[in-house]
Amino acid sequence: TMLWIFLISSPRKTSLPYRESFSCVLCGWTDNCPEKYGEKKTYVEHNLTVHYYCLLMSSGIWQRGEEDEGVDGFLITDIRKEVNRAAKLKCNICKKKGASIGCVAPKCKRSYHFPCGLRKECIFQFMEDFRSYCWEHKPVQIFPDKESRGPSQCTICLDLVEHLPLYSVLKSPCCKNAWFHRECLQYQALSAGIFFFRCTVCNNKDKFQEEMLRMGIHIPEKDASWELEENAYQDLLQCYQHCDIRRCLCKEGRDYNEPDSKWEIKRCQSCGSRGTHLACSSMKSWEQNWECVECRSIFAKSGKYSKQKKRSLATSEKTDGTTCLLEEPSPKYPRQSPGSQHSFLQSPKIICQNNLSPCSRLELPPSNRMTMSLSPLMSNRNWSLRKKQLRTQRREVSSILKELKQQINTKTTRLNINTENIWNTALKGFRQRNFRPTNTIEVKFTNCKSRLKTDTSTESKHLFFQLLMGHLQNSSLFEGSSAKNLSLDLQALKENLYFEAGKMIAVSLVHGGPSPGFFSKILFNCLVYGPENVKPNLDDVADIDVAQTIKKIKYSSSLSSLQSTIHECYDFLAAAGCLRPITDLCDKNMLVNDLLTYHVIKRIISPLESFRQGLKTLGVLEKMEMHPVAFSSIFCHKPERLSAETLCDLFTIHCSSGVKEVGGADFWMGYLQDVESGESVVTLEDILYFVTGSFSIPPIGFDPEPTIKFLHVGYPIGNRLLNCLELPITKTYESFKNKMELTIRNTLRVERE
Repeated sequence: TMLWIFLISSPRKTSLPYRESFSCVLCGWTDNCPEKYGEKKTYVEHNLTVHYYCLLMSSGIWQRGEEDEGVDGFLITDIRKEVNRAAKLKCNICKKKGASIGCVAPKCKRSYHFPCGLRKECIFQFMEDFRSYCWEHKPVQIFPDKESRGPSQCTICLDLVEHLPLYSVLKSPCCKNAWFHRECLQYQALSAGIFFFRCTVCNNKDKFQEEMLRMGIHIPEKDASWELEENAYQDLLQCYQHCDIRRCLCKEGRDYNEPDSKWEIKRCQSCGSRGTHLACSSMKSWEQNWECVECRSIFAKSGKYSKQKKRSLATSEKTDGTTCLLEEPSPKYPRQSPGSQHSFLQSPKIICQNNLSPCSRLELPPSNRMTMSLSPLMSNRNWSLRKKQLRTQRREVSSILKELKQQINTKTTRLNINTENIWNTALKGFRQRNFRPTNTIEVKFTNCKSRLKTDTSTESKHLFFQLLMGHLQNSSLFEGSSAKNLSLDLQALKENLYFEAGKMIAVSLVHGGPSPGFFSKILFNCLVYGPENVKPNLDDVADIDVAQTIKKIKYSSSLSSLQSTIHECYDFLAAAGCLRPITDLCDKNMLVNDLLTYHVIKRIISPLESFRQGLKTLGVLEKMEMHPVAFSSIFCHKPERLSAETLCDLFTIHCSSGVKEVGGADFWMGYLQDVESGESVVTLEDILYFVTGSFSIPPIGFDPEPTIKFLHVGYPIGNRLLNCLELPITKTYESFKNKMELTIRNTLRVERE
């Protein structure tokens, strides 16, 4: 006791390098372990060394100063008084003097040092009055008797944790099957800080933090450690930059990469380990879905890569994965001249402005109608029926999403997005304090060039969600070639990225963004029906080596060959927890089922649950569970490529009195037919982008709905704020077509270049 008092009162000078050997004036320990006892600070001018947690939890001292006064607001005189008070109290654990912490339970007289209390499993609450409870009066969690007592995975370290009422075990208050090691939770809280510490499964923050504080977890009021590291994500920004085309056209070499030019390098969307200059593969700057020769050959062998028809112009692949095939007309039906105004399309929707009532569809003379020539694929009855079903399902989804959109209010949340770092900037925007999914989203591109400075809010939002969905499809959160399942990325799980990905997809759907379109059937079924109700097959295994091993077991022809295979794969089976005695050849079926269930479902159960919680945003997952067939059309299928018929149905023509819109409507339909047939320098996607700022029709549709007006203007005008296409009134079709192509081509060229 006299030694501790002497430390404060005696003016002894000590050099700075020996601070580690100083003992804390409150507990007497020399240990320097910030995770357990808080930061150990030495103040030479006051001859004072103290653990931060010992100071916080001491019963007779309060923070009476400002943050920069004394020791984090605790005045030096108050600390000396507390040391003198504690010198008279004996620790009930180590039996030494200096016990500054007392149990707050009524009539309990126990006192102890902070490190002694930790060893005896006392509870220290780092909130409000900083209360402490001894080992007899400490708060406990209630475990219902009906809950399973078997071990499960700690959702942080993924090691087993027993379902027992132990000090070292904590249960999530918001998730039924989420269990943690106390030590894992404490380390996560110190790393994540108060702004990012939340349930690793459901992402609940308020309820989870309240319970963990009650059970003695210290959550510091600071930003997350990964947010404070300089260039923490620098390694993730490194990507493959090399042109692998046999004949590279770039004079600067295969490694030369100039963004936003024809010498920009695009990587293979499947493997990411091969690249090409845009010019070397005759690609446009907005095209994303390029695949290398190796990946195309793999898909061809697996039957997932269908041969495409010959086309008169290059395939235009958009960032949302749609492909515009500019096909040659069928030789059985010669093309009619544009001036004849013949069209295979149904007449467009027309609304007369003189009486503001919808007119019936424009009826053309029978002689002016023509039957569309069907390609061999179109003539397939089953394919046509499937296509019709998808359209019906997508219309149903559109109605559901419009219903969910009613939650969106007029309050605006701005997202500052860098297109070259789309994921990190989007993640930062979605995690900002004022972000609410129900707010109207406004996107500002921080690295925008001149073309983006004139973008409308809707156009910027379309582009942002399109880039974001493209990034998610090729990210480490998913695995597989075209139909993707969730992967197991432990770092992403720790940083709660699966939840954020699900949340981003839900927000994209309701706010008018594109659908993912790359989910595998097994992933979608796990989301809507639950993993326990889904049975995977061999095609669902994304890892080629794992699939080969399972296939080898499945096709064993004799018991001896089966046992030999199992012996070779012993470590593999043990890691999957699928070791079982094999006494008969038919036992292989159960073994194969166990392996498939583990690798496709059980292995990713934590990412799946976190992803499901994210999809609950704005009620999207609930609607998916109510309408699984309809939603599978946008989650498991790419958007239908645009056709002249689709665009004709999309736009409503508003006519005014005194104008002959019949000829204008004929010109419009004839032009769409020419574009679809490849007799134009623009594509149907270009027309849609010219009017709406989007290359595809989002699942929710456009708001407002696209319209067409025929006016006495010199050239077409695309009003992206109103989704209105103002078309010139011309006397001949040739003049109409020339003005359309000149305006759209030049406008898009300026924006892209």
